[in-house]
Amino acid sequence: MVNLPPEKLGSFYLGAEYDINTNSITENAVNYDARDLTTHAVCVGMTGSGKTGLCIGLLEEAALDKVPAIIIDPKGDMTNLMLQFENLSPEDFKEWINADDASRKGMSVDDYAAATAKKWKDGLASWGQSTDRIKALKNSVDYNIYTPGSNAGLPINIIGSFAAPGGNFEDDAEMLLERIQGTVAALLGMVGSKEDPQRSREGILLSNLFEHYWRNGEDLDLTKLIMGIQTPPMDRLGVFEMETFYPTKDRFELAMDFNTLVASPQFKYWLKGDPLDIDKIYFTKEGKPRHSIFYIAHLSDSERMFFVTLLLNSLITWMRRQSGTTSLRSLLYFDEIFGYFPPTANPPSKKPLLTLLKQARAFGVGSVLVTQNPVDIDYKGLSNAGTWFIGKLQTERDKDRVLQGLEGAIAEAGGGAKLDFSRIITALDSRVFLLHNVHEDAPVVYHTRWAMSYLRGPMTRPQLKTLMADKKSAKGKVLKTGSVVDFDIPQAKADKKSSVAPSLSPGIDLRYFDPEYTQLVDQSSITYIPKVLAIGKVRFYDDKRGVDRIEEFNLLVDAPDDFGRVGWDEAKNINNWEQYIDVNPKHHSEAEVSYSDIPSSMNTAKDFSAIEKEFSNYLYQNKRSYLLEHPDLDIFQKQGESDEAFNLRIQVAATEERNEEIDKLRDKYDSKFDKIEDKIRKEERDMAEAEAEVKSRRTDEIVNIAETIFSVLGGKRSRSLTTAASRRRMSRRAAEDVEESKEEIEELEFDFENLKKELQEKVDDIKSTWDSAMENVIKKEIKPRRTDVKVDNAIFVWYPS
Repeated sequence: MVNLPPEKLGSFYLGAEYDINTNSITENAVNYDARDLTTHAVCVGMTGSGKTGLCIGLLEEAALDKVPAIIIDPKGDMTNLMLQFENLSPEDFKEWINADDASRKGMSVDDYAAATAKKWKDGLASWGQSTDRIKALKNSVDYNIYTPGSNAGLPINIIGSFAAPGGNFEDDAEMLLERIQGTVAALLGMVGSKEDPQRSREGILLSNLFEHYWRNGEDLDLTKLIMGIQTPPMDRLGVFEMETFYPTKDRFELAMDFNTLVASPQFKYWLKGDPLDIDKIYFTKEGKPRHSIFYIAHLSDSERMFFVTLLLNSLITWMRRQSGTTSLRSLLYFDEIFGYFPPTANPPSKKPLLTLLKQARAFGVGSVLVTQNPVDIDYKGLSNAGTWFIGKLQTERDKDRVLQGLEGAIAEAGGGAKLDFSRIITALDSRVFLLHNVHEDAPVVYHTRWAMSYLRGPMTRPQLKTLMADKKSAKGKVLKTGSVVDFDIPQAKADKKSSVAPSLSPGIDLRYFDPEYTQLVDQSSITYIPKVLAIGKVRFYDDKRGVDRIEEFNLLVDAPDDFGRVGWDEAKNINNWEQYIDVNPKHHSEAEVSYSDIPSSMNTAKDFSAIEKEFSNYLYQNKRSYLLEHPDLDIFQKQGESDEAFNLRIQVAATEERNEEIDKLRDKYDSKFDKIEDKIRKEERDMAEAEAEVKSRRTDEIVNIAETIFSVLGGKRSRSLTTAASRRRMSRRAAEDVEESKEEIEELEFDFENLKKELQEKVDDIKSTWDSAMENVIKKEIKPRRTDVKVDNAIFVWYPS
């Protein structure tokens, strides 16, 4: 049995050292410093090597340390992370065991479930893990399973990947052009095009379309892309006119390819669900870290490449907007990189993977790349990886290729291959791995610990539906708005009507709402009701927190009552109001039209001046801007920053503060430990000397007694009796010194253990303090000044009903 090592922040419990000479597990636990993952890791092993158990254990440790993760799962094994049973009861396992496995063992499903539960309980106990650790794991992160192109799990909306990036395009031009290149390559792959995305006219046109719209701050979707292919917004590409470079007829064929894709019934699932927003993928809105599993086993090769490329490019864009850190901010885990990172070919996924391996360390983003196909992998690209987990391999060819990659990584780190890695790898057994970490002095062979998650194997899509049923149900309760504008305006009663619009006093701005934009189903009979559209803006300013933004308010509201009071709280804010109104009515000419009477409270220019004043007072008294703030860390939410992104910054800052405090504390206690250890060594030396003295005195006593006996027998007078008594006293004193040294050593060892406990208690206090950092986030209210409220206009609106 291996004892669970003390839970240390930023330290992953992976297993125990393994003696390959005796094929036995030692009692020395293997802990891995989480910060070392910022230099990335590679895991290689054949089927049956225990690779999945190792990696799930690694992700469990990351979850316990509250490190968010993106998990790309091409085979379906990583969905096992959802199977965490804190009670370890047979009922927990029964739903998820494979009935065929039970049948092959000649057992009923109930008996097999009971046997599996016992196996897991015993396995965890043998590695010092209790159900409390499983409970802590379940509470540490939020788990989601996304199924792109399917509604088995949570669908993911890819259109967000085409949205225009915020900020100035020129500031990030190089990075954005790389992202465009990868996105275009993935799109061409989705429609089955084999053309070079960089040199073909298809790729060049698509890249120019993306650049054109993004430079102008315009979002793209597939409909807009198809229209852009048919009618490009540019006349030339390079020096040639568009018709010369890419004629209309040929462009139509490309547009048809994309239209066929969009028209496919299955493609609708690519456009549903959560947006591909890395902040939301890594964190919940409340700031809880999230492990997001992207299950892509059901997709075709081209669809997998398309999605993986979009995901990686989105991650890079997000990453480059983060501040630098030495802590592990987040993880990217890729369960099988075969086909995505080949040695010679350049699929769309390869460039973003290389970018992550070269640049992500500075941002605290760690990558774990896994494969069971070690031959066709770009090991030159993987030379940037600082950690290698190497398991049992199938052939000598596999071993040779892995050794080449490992030696390249060692050389890249400035080290030399001093061990016979070939012999070690050959001797590896199932669940036994060679761990080479450039941050440690020497490699270690270790046996993986027992996974807390139930490793039942790849999941089917019906099983994913069961796992995510509660999540999907919760999301289904969220109100979803359609593409048609629905203002949900309560209609005022109109008793008096006229077929002719009543006249208004001069100086009043009059407009008509278009019935098409108000979801009027029956437009054969329309009654226009008088309403007010008040247009204004508020500036929210706070120099300390770097806030300076203007928010527009365009409120559509019923007419004031007889006392001039306006129901602003019931008003509807209408974005892009200009496109919904016109100076002339837009109803059909054959429609039967009537107009309600105009209340006396909104019939003159003076009335509208009063409405504008009311509107200004309402904005000043009621409108506030809110931002999140952490007073202890002195961190404020940036303008335009989502709650999830802010919470991630808090998490990183808290982790860095936590690590710094713990490092300082350990340094302080190291000197105390050194002093006690010096005293123990001194007492051990004194005890050794005293023991030697005791031994010497006893020898002298024996000699002296012999001399005394011979002297007495020989009739000689001797002082031996006196000397013997003296030597016995000295011998007793030496024995007492030995006992004193033993007692002193026991006291020092007791002090040493107490000091260890004291250190652990203080470390736990620090951990508790910073683990609760999210609880100290407050919402700061920013009030406008009176001069920061501007009313542009109050418009009389005929609203159709």
